[in-house]
Amino acid sequence: MKEFERKVLLERIDREGATVGARIPERIEVQGEQVDLSEFVFEIKRRDTVPPGERDRVDQAKKNLRREKLQRRQRIEDDEVTFEEGEDLAESIIGIDRALSALESLGPANLEDEAKRKEALDQKRWMGFLKQVLGRESTSGRRR
Repeated sequence: MKEFERKVLLERIDREGATVGARIPERIEVQGEQVDLSEFVFEIKRRDTVPPGERDRVDQAKKNLRREKLQRRQRIEDDEVTFEEGEDLAESIIGIDRALSALESLGPANLEDEAKRKEALDQKRWMGFLKQVLGRESTSGRRR
């Protein structure tokens, strides 16, 4: 592969918005294991929240996808492939990025919702405590 071709591929990978319109690969080899990536991502995204038992599985999948993405990029950078192979790698890297974006979008939103829920419960408990301390409500729930 020529140097300018490598730069074109790396620019394509690094381009902001590169994942817009990109599709998640149906099946991909990640860390030596075949993964039905699109099925996995859509299975997880279909739920409103990731159940605690699945959280470890999703976190591990994200780690493996990031590692695979870096390894594929390294193959392009180190000139280990032809331009055609590099194009295929670039396409798969963009697909992996799309899958990672989908999986990572679950984390902060769920954590944020959980934090809001906990804050609301804390405020409710605090208000109950203040009412009790100020004598506006007895421990039995009746007003004094």
